[in-house]
Amino acid sequence: MTIGLPTFKRLGNPCSQWNNFYLTRMPIPSKYLVDFEEEEIFHVYNRTNNNEKLFLNDENRYFFLRRYKEILSPFMETYCWSLLTNHFHLLIRVKKESSIISFLRSKANKEITITEKKFLDKKVSLSELIKQEFKRFFQSYALAYNKMHNRKGNLFYKPFKRIRIEKDSQFTMTMVYIHANPMKHGMVKDFTVYTWSSWQSIISSQPTLL
Repeated sequence: MTIGLPTFKRLGNPCSQWNNFYLTRMPIPSKYLVDFEEEEIFHVYNRTNNNEKLFLNDENRYFFLRRYKEILSPFMETYCWSLLTNHFHLLIRVKKESSIISFLRSKANKEITITEKKFLDKKVSLSELIKQEFKRFFQSYALAYNKMHNRKGNLFYKPFKRIRIEKDSQFTMTMVYIHANPMKHGMVKDFTVYTWSSWQSIISSQPTLL
């Protein structure tokens, strides 16, 4: 493949509760839970439990992006992203396995995680490593979010979804979908003015976070 570039007031809304029950009990099709592979492109997305808000202020959004860069950027390149009210979208490409190995070997022993060590020892796959890095990212954000907003419990839905991008047309449509998502959810009328997506980074001539 060559590519260029979420009269029963006390119980809340019963319909919403049934929808959440349905979503959490029904099996997820395998195409949304594919294995990660080196140099392959994936649309990764996840939402909160019970349609809670994922971000309550811009500080949350900045922290999300900063931790994403710190934890996940060594393992993947990011083509585009969008942060919505209760979910996010990413279009990423997993780096070459040799590049990931070099990065992990450059880390101090006290900084390397158990899964990373197992990967270097060839005891876990690259896919399992990437899934665990996403898990570490989700946990890091949730811990900070819970502390800031006096909240307890899991924040993210499990498992997170990922779809392999297999065609140029699929890549293009996914990039359009991710950037237009704020319009789909009625957050803006024009996606090009939405602050919290990579559109602003793409058109900017200045250095950006991602």
